[in-house]
Amino acid sequence: MDDLDGLERELRTAVRGGVDFSVTARALNTMDASNYRRVPRGVLAPRDGDDVAAALEVCRRRGVPVVGRGGGTSIAGQATGTGLVVDFTRYMNGIVDLDPETRTARVQPGVVLDRLQSAAAPHGLRFGPDPSTHSRCTVGGMIGNNSCGSHSVAWGTTADSVAALDVLAADGTAYRIGQGWKGAPEPLRGLVQRELARIRTGFAPYAGLPRRISGYALDALLPEHGTDLARFFCGTEGTLGLVTEATVKLVEAPRATALAVLGYADESAAAEAAAGLLPYWPLTVEGMAADLVPDRSGLPKGGAWLFVETGGATPAEARDAAGRIVRAADVVDALVVADPAGQRALWRIREDASGTATRMPDGSEAWPGWEDCAVPPARLGAYLRDFRGLMAEHGLRGTPYGHFGDGCIHVRIDFDLLSQAGVRRFRRFSEDLAALVVTHGGSLSGEHGDGQARAELLPKMYGDRLVGLFEQVKGAWDPADLLNPGILVRPARLDENLRFAPLPREPVDVVFGYPQDGGDFSAAVRRCVGVAKCRTEQAGPGGVMCPSFRATGEEEHSTRGRARLLHEMLAGEVVTDGWRSEEVRDALDLCLSCKGCRSDCPVGVDMATYKAEFLHHHYAGRRRPAAHYALGWLPRWLRLVERTRTAGLVNSLASVRVLASLAKKLSGIAARRDIPRVARRTFSADWRPGRPPAGTERRAVLWPDTFTEHLTPQAGHAAVRVLTAAGITPLPAPRARGRVCCGLTYVSTGQLDRAKAVLRRTLDTLRPALDADLPVIVLEPSCAAALRSDLPELLPDDPRARLLADRVLTFAEALERLAPDWTPPRVDRPVTGQTHCHQHAVLGDAADRRLREKAGLTGELSGGCCGLAGNFGFEDGHYEVSAACAEEALLPAVRGAAPGTVVLADGYSCRTQLEQLGGVRGRHLAEVLAEHLDPA
Repeated sequence: MDDLDGLERELRTAVRGGVDFSVTARALNTMDASNYRRVPRGVLAPRDGDDVAAALEVCRRRGVPVVGRGGGTSIAGQATGTGLVVDFTRYMNGIVDLDPETRTARVQPGVVLDRLQSAAAPHGLRFGPDPSTHSRCTVGGMIGNNSCGSHSVAWGTTADSVAALDVLAADGTAYRIGQGWKGAPEPLRGLVQRELARIRTGFAPYAGLPRRISGYALDALLPEHGTDLARFFCGTEGTLGLVTEATVKLVEAPRATALAVLGYADESAAAEAAAGLLPYWPLTVEGMAADLVPDRSGLPKGGAWLFVETGGATPAEARDAAGRIVRAADVVDALVVADPAGQRALWRIREDASGTATRMPDGSEAWPGWEDCAVPPARLGAYLRDFRGLMAEHGLRGTPYGHFGDGCIHVRIDFDLLSQAGVRRFRRFSEDLAALVVTHGGSLSGEHGDGQARAELLPKMYGDRLVGLFEQVKGAWDPADLLNPGILVRPARLDENLRFAPLPREPVDVVFGYPQDGGDFSAAVRRCVGVAKCRTEQAGPGGVMCPSFRATGEEEHSTRGRARLLHEMLAGEVVTDGWRSEEVRDALDLCLSCKGCRSDCPVGVDMATYKAEFLHHHYAGRRRPAAHYALGWLPRWLRLVERTRTAGLVNSLASVRVLASLAKKLSGIAARRDIPRVARRTFSADWRPGRPPAGTERRAVLWPDTFTEHLTPQAGHAAVRVLTAAGITPLPAPRARGRVCCGLTYVSTGQLDRAKAVLRRTLDTLRPALDADLPVIVLEPSCAAALRSDLPELLPDDPRARLLADRVLTFAEALERLAPDWTPPRVDRPVTGQTHCHQHAVLGDAADRRLREKAGLTGELSGGCCGLAGNFGFEDGHYEVSAACAEEALLPAVRGAAPGTVVLADGYSCRTQLEQLGGVRGRHLAEVLAEHLDPA
């Protein structure tokens, strides 16, 4: 074992970039998106090629392996290693030059693909390959894996799109490679020339296979293929050299696109049809089955679908091309979508499949490993039938989807990788499937590379002699086996280094019920498979996850990063102090508990719940931060103010700067925050129920949440007016044993014992309402979300918890369900603002959209998170991140709104953030509608 301290010191002296050997850095880089886990010695974030060369020199002298890493979304294990991880995303992530005339761009390896696409788009250009991870994968990683994506039927693989590469070999030699032998290591040319016959015969069986990604592409070095070194280097998975700059080719993007969604009876029928559509020059031919579509709304009838995109100079031309494909296809049903928003919505279904496929319909886990085999497109239907048969023979399940037009399928399979018997079955199936793929003339990898998952079985595809030639090629570039050892050449066994091996086999003692994971916290943490949708640089239309990552750009502040640290906490090898871990605490500290990951993460990771669980254990028996007492106990303090009738005094004291500063310091509140004013009279104290129109009365409990009750009672009074006008009688919540509370502030600060006590008292108090089968209307989205999700998960054994959760309605849901014939007043004004993150993640906003439309409130609310997020934005140390989150979408949307635009903000946090950072008063939808009711 090398001297870690000495290695770290030497690297710090040798490079200008970041060198991090901390527990956190190592834990964050143990895994990619595969089944494999390796613990690195440290992480380097180089600033330039000189840093990479210097690090290679240090590591070569010390015998420390080196692995390059981009977005960490590799599915075969090739982005993990036991030595030094070189993270290109921190600094080497720029676009050096983009030349529209030559249709090329020079980029650094860490540039995210979507950033390149955005730079090319104004010139009518784009980079052809586009994996489903395009919003976070890097061009360097795409080169390493020879990535493809959905448009490969039109524009090919990454290898088809690379013109030249600047490469550093393991010995520090810099090469610039393109076509011809110039820049190649001297031994390589002689080796290839001696083995021309073997290369020709070895690759001949795969000449017509568009997705042959496995092994080294030595056939690209044949003279009849132009001796294309750059093409050969694509797909070498960081085993031969590290790319420091790439010159890539761009293609002309169609000015307009249309999407034909073709419905078939099943996936086999879709697969059989795919190859027949290629003569119509589609841009995509993507297939997926119904198992991967939670909500089939918007899709035509069928049990499987092909997503066939067409292009044209005009929308009409693109739509006509899609129509021709529909007429030519023998389908159950079909749909052509021409508007861009509709196409994006459908493509999200397909792109999220890499995550949704990790859970079977019954909730059981499924894993990669045989994620992307490829066969000739004309054989895909037959191959899929045999593939299904092989899975059944081994007692396994999985749902294929993917690039049917190229004969490449993706699939997650319900391997049991936790038991020895399950791992043995994983190996047997892998060996049998490799043989089946070869029988159909296919490639073990059709997109994501071989890595550790498949490289051991390459002799089945190429034979021992050609694989032996791969080893000689590796020796010509990297004789010391420094770069990514154990990958592709002399590979580790496919059942070694499995990520699950160090996890506890017995359930961890936890407080939440984790109903979707069988009550197993380890299984909940295992949900994160590393597809890294949380690492996107923009929230996207209507999205939320992950605001803290977009604010800091740090992996540890992404949902994936936090899940990795929790995984390592459970494993106990890198993070060794369990629930007391300061590394995990610090990573979770900037989690806003926005719950965006609960809905936006394709596998439903719920980091807000995991954070609350961790904080509960971390502070058990110990003093908590002051903010946990000040903000976590907010309902208690506000009730005390009410009982003592001191709201005016509290507000007066808070307006004295010195006293306010002292109070904030003692309470752990950020100095730059204003202390909110407490209402002089609570909502309940001034409750004025109206009289609904005769013959229309329906009763419902109106929940007196802490924020409406004590801070913004005007929203409650407005809601009473609107509900009454709609024929709904809002009833105050019973108070037989004290005030009701959703427990939100206790949950968000991890005070789960207190939260459970509060919720049990609430259930006792609401017993009459539950017995009377009354709906419960909650105006504050975060409180409604807590009742609908946290309540039954904290009290899974109390049937009343589920009963109350199912009765909860938002304001808009209540009007829609309880007064479906009521017509709201017309406001006829544009709106701006932001959908509350908890509403987006847990409750949904479809009813709100419909209500706004009926009221003539036009326009869309932005995505993202306001950044205040309950107690988060008030806590000391969070102000900068909180403000950065608000500046991402909310504040620009409000500043850019036209005069007279209504600023909607149903959440108290959103309204407070708007007021304190933007000087704008946001209003609850109930307030806006109440203003426009006819006078009583």
